[in-house]
Order: sequence, then structure tokens, then C-alpha cells
Amino acid sequence: MPDSGFPAPRAGRFATTRWSLVIAAGQKANARSAEALASLCEMYWYPVYAFIRRQGCHADEGADLTQEFFARVLEKNYFHDADPARGRFRAFLCASIRHFLSNERDRARTLKRGGAQPPISLDVETAEGRYQLEPRDDLTPEKLFDRRWALVLLERVLARLRDEHVSAGKAELFDRLKGFLTGDSEGVPYVDVAKALRMTEGAIKVAVHRLRRQFRQLLIQEIAETVSDPADIDAEIEHLLKAVSV
Repeated sequence: MPDSGFPAPRAGRFATTRWSLVIAAGQKANARSAEALASLCEMYWYPVYAFIRRQGCHADEGADLTQEFFARVLEKNYFHDADPARGRFRAFLCASIRHFLSNERDRARTLKRGGAQPPISLDVETAEGRYQLEPRDDLTPEKLFDRRWALVLLERVLARLRDEHVSAGKAELFDRLKGFLTGDSEGVPYVDVAKALRMTEGAIKVAVHRLRRQFRQLLIQEIAETVSDPADIDAEIEHLLKAVSV
């Protein structure tokens, strides 16, 4: 991947992912595709909530609309005209929200609390608490959605990477070095970290290089789960990194 610096995926490596499974199901949705879609929605519900709130809805209305939207996505056939050319789950979800809200404005219909079983787990208080921390700037709902989508994805990658280090008994190493991934340790000399971990400076440099490589691999895996064609991975990485830097 010359533009992003990420290694190119091997042919066939991502032949079956959660989103490609959903796309492949098309009009013949089945238990596997339904489970795959539910899993993706469970992971990425907050960008949807932020998008709806940025449209001017208040907190309760935003929560109701978010639940209703996912009820429609998970229970109705949204894939009758899906095709690989439009096979990015992020783009599909954003377009679906716009369409849904346009219809809801006409019908003024939302879920009522205490009604049907919510299709996904939505912690309203947590969601609103996160939304209140969003920057009060000129980000459009679409740009906020992409930014939040990217940050959720990066948080998932960091969590997976930490779990791997915890399993290997290297939690302290990860916690000391993760700042070199997030930028929080920018300007921190390797020698200072080496002293804290009782390692050589050279060993720290090697560990940071290895950590960055592992991060890239996990990032590619996470993005691959949301596209139907591996050829889209490079462009999706570029798009999401730009969204975070906005």
C-alpha cells in the first residue's frame, strides 16, 4: 500500500469478513449475515447517535431515533440493491441514516421507551456524556460521523493490541509504549522510557517498531471487516486518518 505505508493484504486473505458476508447475502439474508450485521452495528452505534444529535435532535429523541434506525437496519431488507461497488459499511450506514431521518421527519415517528426490545445495547447516559464532549465546531453531521467512526475503530485496535500484550504478560510494556502510537509520547526520549522499564534504549526502539507493525496489522484487519473488497482498504485507511485529523 504505497500511499498509506501499510502492507498490501495477500490475495484472498479477507475473502470472508462480517461486511462481505452481509453484502453477499443480498436479498437472501440468513442467520450468519444477520449476526454479522448485528455485530457491526453493536460496534459502531455511537457515530450514528452523534450524527443524529448533530442534526439538532435532543438527547431523548436522539436515543429513540438511534434505536429505531437500527431496528430498521436489522429487521428490514436494506440490501436488495447492495453491490461491491458500494460495499463500505461506513458509507452504507451514513447514507442509510440520511434516508431514515428524511422519512422520519415526514412521519414524525420514533420508538417509545419501554416498548419493543431494543435491537442493540445503547447506553443513553454514556452516549450523551460522550456527545457533550464533542467539539462545538463547524463539523457537519457527516464529518462528525466519519471522525467518530475512525476514533471508535482506532480504540478497538488499541484495545485488541493491549489484550494481546496482557495475554503475553507485557501489559506494562504496552502501557509505557502506547503513547508512541497515539502521539501522547511525542518528544519523549527513548532513553527515559528505557530507564523506567529497565531496558536498553536499543531494545525500546525495537519494541516501538514492533508495536507499530502490530498496530498496522490489526488496523487492516479491523477495516477489512467493514469493506466488501480488499482493494478498498487503502482508500478507507486514508479517508479515516483524514477524518481524525479534522
